[in-house]
Amino acid sequence: MEKTKKITVSMLQMSSIIGDVEANINKVKKLLDENLLLNTDVLVLPEVWTVGWSCKNFQKTAQNLENSSVISFLADIAKKYSTNIIGGSFITEQNGLYYNTCPVIDRNGKLIASYSKNHLYSYYGCDEGSFITAGKSPVMVNLDGIYFGLTICYDIRFPEIYRAYRKSGVDILVNCAAWGSKKPIPWDVMTKSRAVENQCYMVALTQCGHIENYEYNLGESRIIDFKGEEIASISKIEGLVSAKISLNDMYEFRDKCTILNDIKENYEVKLLCVK
Repeated sequence: MEKTKKITVSMLQMSSIIGDVEANINKVKKLLDENLLLNTDVLVLPEVWTVGWSCKNFQKTAQNLENSSVISFLADIAKKYSTNIIGGSFITEQNGLYYNTCPVIDRNGKLIASYSKNHLYSYYGCDEGSFITAGKSPVMVNLDGIYFGLTICYDIRFPEIYRAYRKSGVDILVNCAAWGSKKPIPWDVMTKSRAVENQCYMVALTQCGHIENYEYNLGESRIIDFKGEEIASISKIEGLVSAKISLNDMYEFRDKCTILNDIKENYEVKLLCVK
């Protein structure tokens, strides 16, 4: 890979209409038509943008990857704008099991990879794990010679998956989320921490706006560099935000600060009892 590689990443923050796949497809189309920058190399969408954060609607809106209106729509968008797409996530069904799945579409509209959320959030009234099945492994994808590591929402709380990506050669980490507004500090801290500890760029995208009852999405999506600085962000409104990323500075920093070489193979904890 050329170390002078540059890439323009755009991310779409939106407030999904609960349970209405077609309405959300139309909303994404409108937002892109009005806001997407020309020459965007990678477009990123948020978690469950097709249905919103509503576990009770997951199974009834599920689609098969091979016969999906969502994939057809994303393929059309990819070809129209000549952009790669990391498609946030939607609920898929395979052999009677349901998954929270992120599809990846290339510039020609071809589905080239998919990642299913490895960690399911089932606390404080959320019951994701009762409706869908966890994915089994991380997925790294090569887009235009740059390696992206895919994660979804709750995955952010597990630094092990991000370290695995870094050891595998990742350049840009991605977390597509529908993050609740009651947890702003964890979102801020963990998105930056995953970037800093792995010397990677991080695309951290979540939904905004009302969910149901008294629940809201946080918004506050951002693109973070390898030192933890926000280089692009959007507050709590719908819209797109973009950043042109030059990887050369990141590679030079990694060459000078080789922290991965200092990782020990074994961190055995010794319990010392003092009498």
